[in-house]
Amino acid sequence: MHLVIFGCGYSGTAIARAFMADGFRVSGTTRSQEKAAALRAQGIEAFVFDGETLDETLVDAMRSATHLVQSIAPREAGDPVLRLAGERIQTLMPALSWIGYLSTVGVYGDHKGNWVSEETPCVPVSGRSRERLEAEAAWVGIGGRIGIPAAVLRLSGIYGPGRNAFVNLARGTARRLIKKDQVFNRIRVEDIGASARFLSDRKLGGIYNVTDDRPGPPQDVIVEAARLMGVEPPPEQAFETAELTPMARSFYGENKRVSNAKLKASGFSLAFPTYPQSLAQLLQDERWRG
Repeated sequence: MHLVIFGCGYSGTAIARAFMADGFRVSGTTRSQEKAAALRAQGIEAFVFDGETLDETLVDAMRSATHLVQSIAPREAGDPVLRLAGERIQTLMPALSWIGYLSTVGVYGDHKGNWVSEETPCVPVSGRSRERLEAEAAWVGIGGRIGIPAAVLRLSGIYGPGRNAFVNLARGTARRLIKKDQVFNRIRVEDIGASARFLSDRKLGGIYNVTDDRPGPPQDVIVEAARLMGVEPPPEQAFETAELTPMARSFYGENKRVSNAKLKASGFSLAFPTYPQSLAQLLQDERWRG
């Protein structure tokens, strides 16, 4: 069995590990030779992909792929893999039996803090979320056209080893921004890998929210991490007066609680269902640094 991952970054590498644990050959793309070398050091067959051309060595690897995961964000010209391979995916990947597309819960837009599920209409706020929604539909359409399951994994805020509140506290970059009634959703990166493997193993397609059980105010995560580290949390800052990049500010324009009931009803169990439990585990085994 052979998995090809387009965009083998933080989440993609976690997916690669989950599949390799079951004996898969895994190939992945990245944007630089340095990153490719780092992937190869982890046992991943790596290819440099610029989003513009599919070179022959990558095409050759694609021919034996049984599973495909696409995690590269759409660009101005759209999804690069759809543009380069979508119409001929069956020719390029004749053994393909499952597709996974990594999307974002940002496609739901703002729901004023209310719960959303896969059945909730999407009202994306940002252009990047609208592009994700278009790519979702295209990948599901390809799966239907060639007769294989295509799963869309809508991911919430990703954290784990090397990317977490502990790292931000240690660097002095953690901020405790306060915006009334604001909640965010999050997911531990290892649960992304495990959920992709679960869905592929059961040949499940469709849309799945990949998020933990506990949406909550972002400042609460900082406070909990500081408590576990035995340090003082940063002072509270009012969101309205905080200096933020336009992208960071845009995240606060979306407020929702994302349900994972569909994923759990399919039989999947989260290893890290809440951030307090997850942070405690992360700190205990000292993997928070990455």
